[in-house]
Amino acid sequence: MITDERTSAFINSLDCGNTQFLNGIEDMCRKTDVPVIRTQVQGLLKFLLALHRPKEILEVGTAIGFSALLMSEYAPEGCHVTTIEKYEKRIPLAKENFKRAGKEDAITLLEGDAADILKELDGLYDFIFMDAAKGQYIHFLPDVLRLLRTGGLLVSDNVLQDGDIMESRFAVTRRNRTIHARMREYLYGIKHHEKLETVILQVGDGVALSVKKED
Repeated sequence: MITDERTSAFINSLDCGNTQFLNGIEDMCRKTDVPVIRTQVQGLLKFLLALHRPKEILEVGTAIGFSALLMSEYAPEGCHVTTIEKYEKRIPLAKENFKRAGKEDAITLLEGDAADILKELDGLYDFIFMDAAKGQYIHFLPDVLRLLRTGGLLVSDNVLQDGDIMESRFAVTRRNRTIHARMREYLYGIKHHEKLETVILQVGDGVALSVKKED
């Protein structure tokens, strides 16, 4: 954990929780080792949605639909979520969860590799949530910026990699060195990009918030 565990536990104990349906999906994710956003990140998303009030949300990385459903639940009425997932075993579960939640009209699931799908999209989004393969963030960034409306918010999850991002590449296991290098490149890129104003928060496993500035 990035933050002190006692502090995190205390903050989490104050959380208001979610709907019973969302709680059930989260429990299933944890029991089956499906990635799910951490409690503090859930709270941050709810806050940002209330503050930013987006009408169009794009999510990169659906898993079985928990975060898409959470954003749809807590976004303003009429907001539409478009979410991308390529892992074939998770797609049917996500679709079933959207159906059970009565969110089939509010959430569109695009099946396939985000690297390909992002290039095909041409709409503008007020809010983009990136929670996919961490080593691919840097490759997604050009299209994500193209799709993000001026004044829109890009939320990038898991950017501190349980603290590994601060370590020398030689202190990271060999199989993780490519992801480590690419995430460092991504963080430098969004912090120094002329079109973005970015802050990196020690929330959950690290969350970067980037606002697209006017030209």
